Amino acid sequence: MKIIDWYILKRYLVNFTVMLMLFVPIGIVVDVSDRINKIINNNVPLDAVLLYYLNFTIYFANMLFPIFLFISIIWFTSKLANNYEIIAILSSGISFNRFLRPYFIGATIVSVFALIMSVFIVPKASAGYNDFRYKYLTRSEVRESQNVYRQISEDEFIFVNSFSFGSKTGYNFLLEQMQGNTLKSKTTASRIVFKPETSTYILHDYFKRTVGEGSQDDVLEKAQQKELSLDFDLEDLTPVVYAAETMSLKNLKAFIEKEQLRGSSNINTYLIVLYKKYSIPVSAFILTIIAVSVSSMQRRGGMGANLAIGIALAFIYVFFDKVFSVLGEASSIPPLLAVWIPNIVFGILGLYLLNNARR
Repeated sequence: MKIIDWYILKRYLVNFTVMLMLFVPIGIVVDVSDRINKIINNNVPLDAVLLYYLNFTIYFANMLFPIFLFISIIWFTSKLANNYEIIAILSSGISFNRFLRPYFIGATIVSVFALIMSVFIVPKASAGYNDFRYKYLTRSEVRESQNVYRQISEDEFIFVNSFSFGSKTGYNFLLEQMQGNTLKSKTTASRIVFKPETSTYILHDYFKRTVGEGSQDDVLEKAQQKELSLDFDLEDLTPVVYAAETMSLKNLKAFIEKEQLRGSSNINTYLIVLYKKYSIPVSAFILTIIAVSVSSMQRRGGMGANLAIGIALAFIYVFFDKVFSVLGEASSIPPLLAVWIPNIVFGILGLYLLNNARR
């Protein structure tokens, strides 16, 4: 690599890092101001709060990394253009394609880092982030709105109002066994706790009703606490997206295979999370092309005009990503296509802008 390559690559990576360091603390401050009353009222331990914000930093940075990358590239490339450095580089005989080489090297480094993060680090951070929220911050809201209802086999259904993955505890548990359209048995518990040592569940305020042929033939069973071996996994009790976000790539693939065999109605949501692990790193290349194409030309508005265009395009990209993810989850379009449509559309836009920038 030449000196100019190292110069651009260094600015690519440094500006991206600085952008993360600028915006992540802002996100933390906003979150603290929103959560501080609940944290104090719930007497949350300090170490739990610190761990939460470490996980929040990883979760937040991963979620918005395309915007940070896009804005950082526009920022320093616009400065190069305003200082006539790009004109000097191209006037020296270097082609525009050759000028892009350090940008692509930087995009490769960021993509590999993003892939490693999404496969190995983000799932653990997501688990800690969501579990803290469910345990300390939104406990009452979760019981009202985050109801989890799953079909675990052809004739068995489970339901919980809320579930804490950290404490492995669910509230207002219900298990129904059907035979066709007929209810065969119904099991309820105010609280269900998973015991990893024995892979069993402890049901508090246990009540089971087995339906007989007549109303007088029903069999009732009660217990203050009962330990049972039930035929479903811990992940079946978690909210749909939460369950998928907290799994490693290997576990997520195995979980999707199991859910496909069950005929789960939530399979598209799991597939969206899986496909995004691959699509987000690719977006680094697409956004790099668009950012360089937009900001490498001098405009009347200077850097401000480039930043305005760049921020608008970045938020349009995020809007596309969210809209098509929802459509994919709702089965309106195939999940794979839903995840890749933003990259395809913006990839075409990037090639068009790149062609104009070359001219």
